[in-house]
Amino acid sequence: MFLDQVSLTVTAGGGGDGAASFRHEAHVPRGGPDGGDGGRGGSVHAVVEPGLTTLGDYRFKHHFRATPGGRGAGSRRHGKQGRDLELAVPPGTMVYEALTGDLLADLVTAGQRITIARGGRGGLGNVHFATSTHRAPRHAQKGEPGEERRIRLELRLIADIGLVGLPNAGKSTLLGAMTRAQPRIGDYPFTTLEPNLGVLDLEARDAEDHRRPTVADLPGLIEGASTGAGLGHAFLRHVQRTRVVAHVVDLAGRDPEADFAVIREELRLHDPRTLAKPTLVVANKLDLPQARSRVADFGRARTADGLEVVEVSAREGSGIDRLVAALARMLPHGDALAGPGEPAGVVVHRFDAADTGFAVERERDGFRVRGRRVERLAAQTDFANEESAERFQRDLERSGVERELVRAGVEPGDTVRIGPTELEWEGGAWGPA
Repeated sequence: MFLDQVSLTVTAGGGGDGAASFRHEAHVPRGGPDGGDGGRGGSVHAVVEPGLTTLGDYRFKHHFRATPGGRGAGSRRHGKQGRDLELAVPPGTMVYEALTGDLLADLVTAGQRITIARGGRGGLGNVHFATSTHRAPRHAQKGEPGEERRIRLELRLIADIGLVGLPNAGKSTLLGAMTRAQPRIGDYPFTTLEPNLGVLDLEARDAEDHRRPTVADLPGLIEGASTGAGLGHAFLRHVQRTRVVAHVVDLAGRDPEADFAVIREELRLHDPRTLAKPTLVVANKLDLPQARSRVADFGRARTADGLEVVEVSAREGSGIDRLVAALARMLPHGDALAGPGEPAGVVVHRFDAADTGFAVERERDGFRVRGRRVERLAAQTDFANEESAERFQRDLERSGVERELVRAGVEPGDTVRIGPTELEWEGGAWGPA
């Protein structure tokens, strides 16, 4: 089964805790701090794997987690780095933030990658906190939690030529006649329930043409497809990636002119830019008498529209060479065909103002402090360690968070939430809630 949309939850590995330890050597009294740092947690990346054509690897598993970093140890031994996790995706995959719908990346080229969830930093060992006046710190940082994100992957097939048309227009038969693909074919509408891909070997017809464009047979669209009707609505997005649109029309059908207009309108409603793509109209089923009687009028109407028409019988294989030659003329040459069509791959980088700043908000049962830096600080503090808790309080005083809480009306006994951490305000001091 073809899968072109999936939602995943990804969790990066948390950083390892730093160590609070002291040297213990013979004949060395009061050895100094020697706690090592925790290792960074593994991150989660999406990486383009050119051999993939669907998101089928994610049909049953929807939660992925990278490994955490190791804890630091004495003798300044650092914890082991967590292993990164790579999620292989096919070319043409768009990565969205599931909650907001924001585009994070449009991945189209082999090897292109994006970091979806970043691993947490390892905590610093107590060796970093020794000063000239505080020689034996017992404070060491906890590891930073890894990011967790809910994302949506959406595949838009990267095909050089897209075959579009109403159900039973003969697209699958045409794909088989043009390429070596063997799609399932039946004499009834909606035979094709998922896109079929084939490779067009132009060298077989022209020894000097070494291009091998891909052809996608997209499931039949119907009127209203752009608003979600029919089986084809899920595949309109795939037309956006194609370089050339081959619009297949059944000339033996009930009303070829109306059929042609329906598809053009659905393409326009979905994305008007699709109509600006190089388009070839394929008048199919010329082996049937009714089609032969209509071909002249249909061809004149398309010429008036400024569109080229090629007459074929996909079933008998007649006109296929003319069709292939016409498509070859529309395709780019040389290296241009080897690169992706449109749009070019994009990784979106957003500046987060909350990385250094903070905001205090009153909630129904307490207060919440937002801000990446202060949330990281709380997550890396061991509040069971008195020295660590006091250091956290001093950091909040210096950053202005305490002053802002007082201005917001915090009182002793109130709950203050910083990220997942809940603390109780004790009038200038902090304690676990």
